[in-house]
Amino acid sequence: MRIIPAVITAAVTLSLTYVLNTKIGSIPPMGKLLSPQTGFWQNAEAIGERPHETMTLPGLSGKAEVWFDDRVVPHIFADNDADAYYVQGYVTARDRLWQMELQTFAAAGRLSEILGPGLINYDRTKRREGMVYGAEKAIEVMEKDPQTKKALEAYAAGVNAWIATLTPATLPVEYKILDYKPEKWDILKSALLLKYMAADLAGAADDLEATNARRNFSLEDFHLMYPDTHDSIDPIVPPGTAFAAASVKATAPPDSLLALDAAFMKYKADKPDPDNGSNNWAVAGSKTRSGAPILCSDPHLGLSLPSLWYEVQIHTPEMNVYGASLPGAPGVIIGFNDHIAWGVTNGEEDVKDYYRMQFRNGKKEYLFNGSFRPSSLRVETIKVRGAATIQDTVAYTVWGPVIFDNTFPDFRSRQSYLAMHWKALDPSNELKTFIQLNKARNYDDYLAAITHFTCPAQNFVFAAKDGDIAIWHNGQFPVRWKDQGKWVMPGDDSTYAWQGYIPHDELPHIKNPVRGFVSSANQRPTDNTYPYALYGEFDVYRGIRINQQLTQMSSITPQDMMTLQNDYKNLFAAAAMPVLARHLDTAALTPEQKPFWEQLSRWDYVSSPDSKAAVIFNCFWEALSDTIWNDEVHPKDSTIISNPHPVTTLNLLQHDTAFRFIDNINTPQKETLSELVQGAFIRALQDVTRFNKAGRLELGKARGTDIRHLTRAIPAFSAMNLNTGGGRHIVNATKKNHGPSWRMVVQLSDKTEAYGIYPGGQSGNPGSPYYDNAVNDWVAGKYYLLHIFDEKEKDDPLIRYKIEFAGK
Repeated sequence: MRIIPAVITAAVTLSLTYVLNTKIGSIPPMGKLLSPQTGFWQNAEAIGERPHETMTLPGLSGKAEVWFDDRVVPHIFADNDADAYYVQGYVTARDRLWQMELQTFAAAGRLSEILGPGLINYDRTKRREGMVYGAEKAIEVMEKDPQTKKALEAYAAGVNAWIATLTPATLPVEYKILDYKPEKWDILKSALLLKYMAADLAGAADDLEATNARRNFSLEDFHLMYPDTHDSIDPIVPPGTAFAAASVKATAPPDSLLALDAAFMKYKADKPDPDNGSNNWAVAGSKTRSGAPILCSDPHLGLSLPSLWYEVQIHTPEMNVYGASLPGAPGVIIGFNDHIAWGVTNGEEDVKDYYRMQFRNGKKEYLFNGSFRPSSLRVETIKVRGAATIQDTVAYTVWGPVIFDNTFPDFRSRQSYLAMHWKALDPSNELKTFIQLNKARNYDDYLAAITHFTCPAQNFVFAAKDGDIAIWHNGQFPVRWKDQGKWVMPGDDSTYAWQGYIPHDELPHIKNPVRGFVSSANQRPTDNTYPYALYGEFDVYRGIRINQQLTQMSSITPQDMMTLQNDYKNLFAAAAMPVLARHLDTAALTPEQKPFWEQLSRWDYVSSPDSKAAVIFNCFWEALSDTIWNDEVHPKDSTIISNPHPVTTLNLLQHDTAFRFIDNINTPQKETLSELVQGAFIRALQDVTRFNKAGRLELGKARGTDIRHLTRAIPAFSAMNLNTGGGRHIVNATKKNHGPSWRMVVQLSDKTEAYGIYPGGQSGNPGSPYYDNAVNDWVAGKYYLLHIFDEKEKDDPLIRYKIEFAGK
C-alpha cells in the first residue's frame, strides 16, 4: 500500500532535481541560483571596512600594492609597468569580469552561445561587419610594438589570475542567472573591446539611406535636405582661421560615370545613437582664478549598469596616471597625470562606404577593374545555445567584407551583394595612444601619442601644467571628392577607392588660441575654407553654448566648469520658438489649449528636470518635423530614407517658410507653414495632455532616464525613472538611455585638483553597495574629489583597505 506514494515521491524528487539543476528556456537552474552555498546569496557584499589582504600571484615580477579609497577606486602602486597592468587586469576583473566578457562576446558575434537563437541575426551581422577580422588585424600591429604587447599580455595575465580564483559560489551573479562560466581572457578580447567602441562611435553611415534619397530627390534637393554644413556653425577651429592648400587631392570620375551610379536600393540597419558624442574643453590659465589651465571632458554614450567606465590610479616609476579606464583594456582612456590632462569627443567623421559587387561561382570571384579576381572566404562558426551550430561564409573583397549577399540580404533590399569599406578594419594600434598619453609630459608627447589613433575619429583636447592648451580633430580621414561615399558606389572600379588620407599635420587643430580656450562638442571641425571634404552628422548648438559661455567667463574655477557641464540651456529651442510663434494662430486655440501655449511662450529655454515647457516644446517640434518630412522621407513604398537633421529643418524654416517640402505631396491642396504649425501644435497637445493628466508633464517624469542592466532584462539590477533634465542640443545631453557617461574637471595647478563622477559604481556586482552608489549624485549634478595618492600617503584616512601582491 505504501509503494505508490513512494514512487510518486521519488518521481517528484527527480523532477524537482532536474528542474532545479537544468536551464529551461530563459529560466536559470533555480537550484543552483537559490543554493545557500553557491547561489546568488553568495554575491551579497557587506557594507563597511574590508580586512587588509596579502596574496601571491603567478606572473608578477615584483611587489605591488592596491589602495582602495572610500569609493573603492583602486590606486595601484607597482615597481614596473608590466606588474601595474597585471594588477589592473586582476582588480578590474574582480569588479567587472562579466561585463568585460559580455562586451567582447557582443563584439565578436557570440551572444547566441549564451543567449540562444534569438541573437543569431545579431551575431551574423557582427561577423559580417568584420569585427573579429578587424581585431585580428589590430593584434598584428599591437604585437609588433613592445610597449603595447607588454601591456596587453600583462593585463590578460591579471584577468586570468582572478578567473583562476573563482568557484561556483564566487562566480558573478549574471553567470549564475545565465548558467555559463567565463573563459580564459586573451589579448584578442581587449582588441575586440576597442573595435566595439569603434563600432559605437564610427559605425554609422547613411550611404544606403542617402542612396534612396538620391533616387527620390534631385541633387539640388538632396543637398538642401542633407547639407554638409549649416549657417549657424561655431566650429572647433575658429572661423576665419587660414588653412594651407591641400597637399593631396582626390580625382573624381567623369560626370557621365557618376550619373550612372545612383543605386536604387532600399535598406535599413540598426545604428549607434546619433548623439554618441561628448563635450570637452580646456581653458588657459589667463582665464582661470588660479592661473592654471583647467580641462573638462564628459563623453556622452549609452548608459548601463555596470557602468561603461572604471576609475583607477596607476603609479609606477614611469607614470602616475588617474582617470577612467575601459574594463577589458589596460591603462587610462580619459584622465590626467602629474603633467598633463586629456579628454576626447567623437569626431563624427564618416569613414565607412559601401560598394555594390558582382560575383560569379557563388561568392568565389568578383568583378574588379574589368576582370574577375578570387575573393577570400571566411567561414564563421556560430554556436547557438539550445540549437544547432550555424556556419556562415563571408566573402572578403578588396574593399572589405561583403556584409549583405544572397544568403543574408536585407529584406527590403533590391541588391544582394554589398561590400563594406570601414576604416576600423584597417590594421592599427589605438591602444598605443593611451599608453603614451598616460606618460606624456608636454604638448610634443601628446602630439606623438595621438598620431597612432586612426579610428574612430576623436577630438583630443589637451592641457598641461606648463600652460599649453590644444585640440586636434584626430584620426585617418579619406581624401574624397565632393559627395564621394555619400551613396553606394560601384565595386568593380578602383576609381571609386579612397585616394589616400589627409596628412596628419593638415588635420584641423589649434594650440594656445588668443581667445584663451579650445573646445569641441561634436560640431564641424572647421568652416568651409578647409581644403578637404569632411562628412559627418555634426551637432551645432552645444558647441555654440559652450563657446558663448567660455568667451564671457573669467576667473574661472573648477566649480564654474561643473556648472557648465550641467548646463540645461536649449539654444535650439530658443532659435526655433520665434519661427513657431510667428506661424501659430493663438486666437484659434481652445480654452483648454491656450494655457499650454502660454506656458511655452514664457519658457526661459532651460530644460531642467522640473520644466513642463521643455516637454511641450519637444512634442511640438517632433510633431512639426514629422508633418514636414514624413510624406517625403517615408513614402508609401516603404523606402527607408533618413530624416534631415533637426538643425537643417530649422535653418530651412528660418530662411524660407515656403520651401517646397512644406506642401504635403499626399494631399490635393497646397499647405502653408502656418497650417502645418497649427496642426502640429494641436497634435502635440494630445501627448502633452496625457502627460499632464497623469501628473507627469515635467521633463524628469515625462522622459527621465533609465540606466538599464546590460542584459536589458533584469529591472532589479537597473536604475529606472531617474529625474533628469537636458537632452539633444543641450550641454547636459542626458536623454532616456544616453548621456554623460563620465564627467571630469581637472585643474592643473602645482597640486592637481580634479573632480569626476559617472552614473554607477566601481563594482559590477548588483549585490555590492558600490554597484550604483553614484547614480543619485550624478543625477543631482554632483562631483567627487578624485584622490591622487603618492607613496607617502599610505596612511591617509580615505584609504579603506589594501591588498599587497607578490609574485611566486
